Amino acid sequence: MFDKPSLKVVVASGNPVKVSAALGGLQQMLPHATIETVSVTVPSGVADQPMTDAETLTGALNRVQNAKEAHPEADAWVGIEGGVDYLQGELATFAWVVIQTEDLVGKARSGTFFLPKAVQELVEQGMELGAANDQIFSRTNSKQKGGAIGILTHEVLDRKQLYEQAVILALVPHKNRELYLSESSNA
Repeated sequence: MFDKPSLKVVVASGNPVKVSAALGGLQQMLPHATIETVSVTVPSGVADQPMTDAETLTGALNRVQNAKEAHPEADAWVGIEGGVDYLQGELATFAWVVIQTEDLVGKARSGTFFLPKAVQELVEQGMELGAANDQIFSRTNSKQKGGAIGILTHEVLDRKQLYEQAVILALVPHKNRELYLSESSNA
């Protein structure tokens, strides 16, 4: 599928950071392809703020399925879901990326980092991470900008870069189709 010179890829998000991360990762892995991205806002089927690793992955998988139903003519569908989970009592944040073609699904998780206690407390009270970041760091709509990682690294690394790497990792099965398809047929 990804050997075509021109691809239509549906990104299951209206967030420009996620769309840009998807396109950036695709362009790095498929440098000779012309890639058209279509942004579509679809439900994740999970809480607005996923609170576990499993719930976050489920959200990304659901977004891909809903995007595929909305745009079945595409070559691929990308779902990116940010979430949090507890590790040794601290709240960590990350994202899951799912990339599906007609016959193959690639999945990868972004890097993980821990949130400051003040942000953790607001998320525990039911606030979405983006809103908690905006409140604690006096920002506006940070989730469509550098995100928590951009704020906390002083823009050394931003949300787009964090997600872009996970997009590249989710493309590994697609770039090595013969290995991954033969594994699924032997199962």
